[in-house]
Amino acid sequence: MGISHYIKEIGRGKDGARSLSREQAADLLGQVLDGAVTDLEIGGFCLAMRIKGETPEEMAGFLDAVQQRLNLLPASGSPTVVLPSYNGARKLPVLTPLLALLLAREGMAVVVHGTPTESKRVFSSEVLTALDVPALAAIKPIAPGEVVFAPTELLSPALKRLLDVRRVVGLRNSAHSLVKLMNPAAGKSLVVSSYTHPEYAVSMAATFALVGANAMLLRGTEGEGVADARRSPQMLGFIGGQRTVVQEGLRGTLPSVPDLPKAIDAASTAAYIRAVLAGTSPLPPAIAQQVEHILHLVRQL
Repeated sequence: MGISHYIKEIGRGKDGARSLSREQAADLLGQVLDGAVTDLEIGGFCLAMRIKGETPEEMAGFLDAVQQRLNLLPASGSPTVVLPSYNGARKLPVLTPLLALLLAREGMAVVVHGTPTESKRVFSSEVLTALDVPALAAIKPIAPGEVVFAPTELLSPALKRLLDVRRVVGLRNSAHSLVKLMNPAAGKSLVVSSYTHPEYAVSMAATFALVGANAMLLRGTEGEGVADARRSPQMLGFIGGQRTVVQEGLRGTLPSVPDLPKAIDAASTAAYIRAVLAGTSPLPPAIAQQVEHILHLVRQL
């Protein structure tokens, strides 16, 4: 087996590289996740794909490989909202846990999944712990109205190892995009995903369409899937891969911006989230709108 013949195709440089078919991409990543290749091959794959960039067909193939190997959270008879959370907070508080708890308050079963991908950010896992939502230790169904945090290593130890390659080589790889697209929940579910740069909006939308996903896609907060409280972003919906615009975006900062905590540590963020849920601090309108759009999409499942 081995993946050297694939690396030869994708590793010819930005202009000379050839793209893989969906089936080839699934085979390549499947071998990586199954531990059938060397560390040197994994490094070559990560760097070559980083230089070339993934096509939607390649991302769909990578997703095929991941989905076949995930430890799925069982269906519970209620639609599940999936919130990938891998970027964390750099300048603004990470409010993915607030989005999760607001959705749970509306009766949704919500899974936040993620893992710290670098050392200098505050991650949803830390905020959720401060909110008394511990990380799952085993796969289990999620009840309506419940929020759980699923560490990536619980869903796929191999995918976690691929994410950790960044700590060695200092660059993101295809796994960092995959985790924002994958769906670890069996049964009816909706993935809420985000992008950081406009080119990813195009490629991620095309991938959702190719795999027939149920999803929301927006430019969130510092790479997190929660709407930026300072803006009114465009939000796309996908049901069975069919794309709709659920909210038109407005350029620039909103005329009235809610007060956010200046400190972004887990304790300060958790205290702010508690205040919003209790009604003593205002809910940012952009996040309130996102909740309504997610509920509308879920009703179409």
